[in-house]
Amino acid sequence: MADGHCLRDMVPFLGMVTVEATNVVLNVLFKSATSRGMSVYVFIVYSYAVATLILFPLLFIFNRKRLLLPPFKFSLLCKICSLGFIGFLAEIVAYKGIDYSSPTLASVIGNLTPALTFTLAIFFRMEKLALRSLSSWAKITGTIASISGALIVVLYKGLQLTSTSSPLQFISFHQPLNSPQMKWVIGGLLLVAEDLLVSIWYIVQAQVMEVYPEELVVVFLSNLCLTIISAPVCLIAEKNLSVWRVELDIALAAIVFSAFWGSAFGMVVPTWVVRLKGPVYVAMFNPLSIVIATAMGVMFLGDTLYLGSIIGAIVISIGFYIVTWGKAKEETIEDFGVGSLESLSNPKIPLLLSCQSEV
Repeated sequence: MADGHCLRDMVPFLGMVTVEATNVVLNVLFKSATSRGMSVYVFIVYSYAVATLILFPLLFIFNRKRLLLPPFKFSLLCKICSLGFIGFLAEIVAYKGIDYSSPTLASVIGNLTPALTFTLAIFFRMEKLALRSLSSWAKITGTIASISGALIVVLYKGLQLTSTSSPLQFISFHQPLNSPQMKWVIGGLLLVAEDLLVSIWYIVQAQVMEVYPEELVVVFLSNLCLTIISAPVCLIAEKNLSVWRVELDIALAAIVFSAFWGSAFGMVVPTWVVRLKGPVYVAMFNPLSIVIATAMGVMFLGDTLYLGSIIGAIVISIGFYIVTWGKAKEETIEDFGVGSLESLSNPKIPLLLSCQSEV
């Protein structure tokens, strides 16, 4: 009894805390490596190539007892390749955004994903919006709050909380593009674009998992496609061949850490926790990365903590939880007793995404 309780409660909790912490550590390592000259393009190609090599043997380890897989069609392969392409675009804008701004800003804006996913689902008519429903109004309110919080973080800095205070300030757009203020804005906009791409990726992923419910196979093939797509593009974008030779320094550590913890551990653990506790439980840990990123950014990167970042993070987190609550309530009401339980325990459906009948 005690062991079962530990497996279902403590282990998933510790696993998700570890995932959020490792994601922040990855962003901090990347920021440190690029500040010392590592190319974003080199990082993306090498990290996903290594991740693909790590995932390949896992296919045989975890599927050794499953001799038969669902039929694999060309249309499915096209969708998986589109996952790789969307993932590549998301990686480019995400790491460029971190390079321009900070890991803390990336963690704050990362909580926009549920709101953007909900907005896209309405646009593509995959999400039902009943204006008389409390759950629908909760999702609308949470979406508006999340977007408002992101605007606060990007456009308003305010007092410096970790150094000498300065007057309240908004970002001026009449400054050079290479100024710190404009880099902060550009970085924030790139990170918002990354969240939009991640939301699209979730929608495509849900469609893929509906017809081919083999998580590890899909993750491996999407990583392989991403590697194949990114290699020639990044070679063209980064023509300096000398930067492709990685030394035994922080750059290599960032690449290996991203491949193992970001692409392998960071996908396997959430998938297992979703199967055990449901997608809502996994999503509840997202705002934790804001606290971790803020602490690590201030301690290890010397980032300046601004009042606007704190206010925006609080607003985004409130909006995040409102959207999550609205979706959970909607799933419970729509199919009470059967559909709600299946929806909350289905490991193939990301937060705010389900099969075409729900999303």
